[in-house]
Amino acid sequence: MTLASRLAVVAIASLFATGAAFAQTAAPAAKTDATTTTDKKAPKERSAESLECSKQADAKGLHGKERKKFRSECIKTAKAGAAPAPAAADKK
Repeated sequence: MTLASRLAVVAIASLFATGAAFAQTAAPAAKTDATTTTDKKAPKERSAESLECSKQADAKGLHGKERKKFRSECIKTAKAGAAPAPAAADKK
């Protein structure tokens, strides 16, 4: 291979590499459109009952299924108008 042929091959390879680099920078611009649709799905605000029951569950150190069960019962009783029963988490 002559020197001119090698330079031509290197130049063509450089053009392909440069084109690929520019193509990769365009992809994140498309992702910004996807993030704007997720911004529309903002999480709902939690009710006062939910926040209070979460605080009670934190105070009792509940985690996992026990916490979920306690919060569920607490929120039901709070919405019914009664004060949440503190002994509800002690039942296993």
